[in-house]
Amino acid sequence: MFETRSRTSRAVLQIVLTIAVIPFLIPIYTMVAKSFEGAGWGNYAAVVSVPGFFRFFVNSAIVAAGSIVIIYIATMMAAFGFSKLRIRSKELFFWLMMAALTLPEVVLIAPLYSTAVALGLLGTFWSVILPIAALQIPFTVLIARGYVDGIPDTLFEAARLDGAGTVRMFWSVLLPLARPIAVALLVLVLINAWNAYLLPKVFLINDDMGVVTLLPEFFRRQYNDDIPKVLAAAVVTAIPTIVAYVALQKQFERGMAAGAIK
Repeated sequence: MFETRSRTSRAVLQIVLTIAVIPFLIPIYTMVAKSFEGAGWGNYAAVVSVPGFFRFFVNSAIVAAGSIVIIYIATMMAAFGFSKLRIRSKELFFWLMMAALTLPEVVLIAPLYSTAVALGLLGTFWSVILPIAALQIPFTVLIARGYVDGIPDTLFEAARLDGAGTVRMFWSVLLPLARPIAVALLVLVLINAWNAYLLPKVFLINDDMGVVTLLPEFFRRQYNDDIPKVLAAAVVTAIPTIVAYVALQKQFERGMAAGAIK
């Protein structure tokens, strides 16, 4: 770990870090400050009073939990295969998967909508969970593979000599050693799935299936928006992800740092 030794270098580093953080703090401060304009805490009371408010959180939790489970299982299996198994042309498959990172979500809305209608998934949580998982898996595999590459091959060779098959090595060797990167993936997927807006708005067509990112829509008008209440809804929406990140910050940073080193 890099460590500054002199007081001058520590002071300079602190100043540089403070300046670097300010552009990120200004929007957050502005959002929170303006959310109290007018009615003050009454803006937050109006948000909580939205019909089905708690159902919005439950729906977002369902989408996030389903995405996390699918992405974690698929990511760890893919990372294990790309890193430790002898698979013909696996590098070709890996880079084909990485090519999917270039596909923006908005470009895929039309084909995803047609597919959801054809499969009868429109208006169900699966119509959101599956696309979210598919769009994030290439990135999570890229991160997880770097972490799995750092696990010594001798551990898997020893397990194979003891009679362990591929499934047993995956379950008993890889998964316990991959807990740091698992936490990092959990936080990343939670933030992305919780903040998903376009996919839920298009595919969750039933009124009782809204998610928290749609709460600001209740305070938008035809000619002018109730900005303080819109920002209050945005603050309420962001609280769960902020709490999750703060609670898992150390594990998240450890997993991301380990995944970046091969």
